[in-house]
Amino acid sequence: MTSEQTILPSGKPDTAQKRSMAGSAWAWLIAVLGLSAVVAIAWNARNYPDARVGNPEVTGAPRPVEPLFGFDHWLTVLQVFTIIAVVGLTAAFVWGWRKYGAHPVWLMGLVTTIIVWQDPIMNWAPYAVYNPRLWHFPESWPLVSLSPTIEPFVVIGYVMFQLGPYFPAIWVLRKIQARRPVNSFVWRHPLISLSLWILFVGFIIDMILEVTLVRTGMYIYAQVIPFGSIFVGTPHQFPLLWESTLVTLVMIPAGVLIYRDDTGRTVAEKLSNRVRLLSSRPVLGSFLVMLVIVNVAYLVYGAAFTAIKWSGAATSVACPWPYPDAKVFDPQGYYEKNGQRGPFSAGIWSEWMSGQPAGRPNVEPPADGGRCGPTSR
Repeated sequence: MTSEQTILPSGKPDTAQKRSMAGSAWAWLIAVLGLSAVVAIAWNARNYPDARVGNPEVTGAPRPVEPLFGFDHWLTVLQVFTIIAVVGLTAAFVWGWRKYGAHPVWLMGLVTTIIVWQDPIMNWAPYAVYNPRLWHFPESWPLVSLSPTIEPFVVIGYVMFQLGPYFPAIWVLRKIQARRPVNSFVWRHPLISLSLWILFVGFIIDMILEVTLVRTGMYIYAQVIPFGSIFVGTPHQFPLLWESTLVTLVMIPAGVLIYRDDTGRTVAEKLSNRVRLLSSRPVLGSFLVMLVIVNVAYLVYGAAFTAIKWSGAATSVACPWPYPDAKVFDPQGYYEKNGQRGPFSAGIWSEWMSGQPAGRPNVEPPADGGRCGPTSR
């Protein structure tokens, strides 16, 4: 029995403290199991892509595209940073849970980590192709196999990306509210104001982060709509207008749901009470509201890019294909139309899911070699 325990007249520890001790034990157990799973998956991730993804005609990892500043070790830096970030986030979560309990920020941190289960779909929809040299989850896993090449281990740290814009946005909103009368727009419509600031901050953060990561060789957008995109036609092309706007569809609800009003209750808590979801367990009810809404928001993001895929408007391909040790992801034949050499991969969802029931079309390579042909480089 510790000196911090409250002793009741019966000589037994206070029930609240017993629950607190049990909660801490569970937090540590979850942390240990989570880190063990991370280590196990990372160890497995050293394996190179299997025959479904890898190009058997190429050995080693030649790269026809120079990475940012000519530095050849960006992937190592990114993967080491991921390990440090996961350990740091886990430690922060355990510390925060023990100190503050089920704080809305910790709950949303869990939610924005859990939604990573959708990431293979969200790579397939916007043609986000990851470098096959990254540590990755096993390609044989059914959900993971939807990714154009591999599903990298680095996605575990997406919580920093999806929830991060909330903090500068809420800071700016509070500063503005402090200088405005209570009948001003920012006081009468705080959720709209917060959403607009998250949209602005999230757009800027996503633009800077993704353009940088694409330049380091971590991944590419294999096909983009020329309108609203930058560096079109190069391996560094990026659908700026589309990606940096649509990604805030997740950031905005993640921030709004943990906003506290003047009563101290979060939006998620009030929604949970309104639908009478687990009224006897408000924390669990709030968590489930967050989980459902943020997952639906992420699905809307994917649906928007799927609509672009079905439209056939994403006609600009990233040339030259920067990962010759992997098959060229070309579900609609646009790479082959531009003269890129195979072998090609149509991916798992290459038929009705891509808006083409007959699957990948038969394509005749251009006689002049095309924009992506070896003679054009």
